Amino acid sequence: MAAAFAAFLLSCFLTILIIRYHFIHEHISADTDFDSPQKFHTVAVPRIGGLAIFLALLFGGTMRLISDWSSGILLLQILACSLPAFLSGIIEDLTKKVSPLVRLVACFSSAVLAYFFLHTSVSSISISWIDPILAIPIIAATLSCLMIAGLTNSYNIIDGFNGLACMVGIITLVAIGYVGFRNNDFTIVFIVVATIGSIIGFFIWNFPRGLIFLGDGGAYFIGFWIGVLSILLIMRNQTVSPWFACLINIYPIFETLFSIWRKKFIKNMSPGMPDGTHLHMLVYGRIARWINPKQANSFFLAIQEPLHSCGCCQAWLFFQQQSGGIIRGF
Repeated sequence: MAAAFAAFLLSCFLTILIIRYHFIHEHISADTDFDSPQKFHTVAVPRIGGLAIFLALLFGGTMRLISDWSSGILLLQILACSLPAFLSGIIEDLTKKVSPLVRLVACFSSAVLAYFFLHTSVSSISISWIDPILAIPIIAATLSCLMIAGLTNSYNIIDGFNGLACMVGIITLVAIGYVGFRNNDFTIVFIVVATIGSIIGFFIWNFPRGLIFLGDGGAYFIGFWIGVLSILLIMRNQTVSPWFACLINIYPIFETLFSIWRKKFIKNMSPGMPDGTHLHMLVYGRIARWINPKQANSFFLAIQEPLHSCGCCQAWLFFQQQSGGIIRGF
């Protein structure tokens, strides 16, 4: 796992560089918008942390080619497919001028690339009257692309507090890696470990002090990465229930649906418009009323992450079941 450890070290080093020399690039990379409803920081902070994660995985995948071509090339293929989503997010982080629709199209484009080059397709969900419909390639392809694009955007929605998106991503990746290990799929295990290392290299500087932000590019990248790995795990291991992927990702999915419902039907506004009433923001607001606001972020994660872990633990225990334990997890 030398390549995975190298990815962690490089991510940590690059994140330090971005923070240390922020004065060079802060005129384009810093988040100076303190008035938007979803903002909680009060000083300018670099929002290009996703760049460190991306470059660390690029280095780790290239290094892995020396010892294991198959896992290294798969990692690099996923990286290549992520480029439209990642670049749209990075450009938004630097210019603040990329519309939500353009970024949504970019995320869907990445999902389409994953379908054509990685064959990420959900052709069965173990429901007798739906599986024949999913046997139609165009329907399976469309559903798979919508799932990946939706999860990609979900991580951008939950990226509202220091460490939230990263911790959710790490816990979900641990679930994927565990099931991959149980099925002797060490290619998936390597990619998961390398990804976790790259995220942790950034995370230790992001939480709790918020010295750097993940940014749209980083959030899209992690969401896309987990969406692709979730489907690849099911495709490569037939004993894994397709509902496993849904259960380990239930929190970002639920938060997205909650946000859309609240904006559309409660506030009568476009779901694409930013606001300060995402589910995690509402929970945070309740917590901040009772404790020191400076400690609210840490206390919020201490409450939220065990809840997300409960669903993932159910998925770990019953990943081979088509219903039963998976339904209990929901």
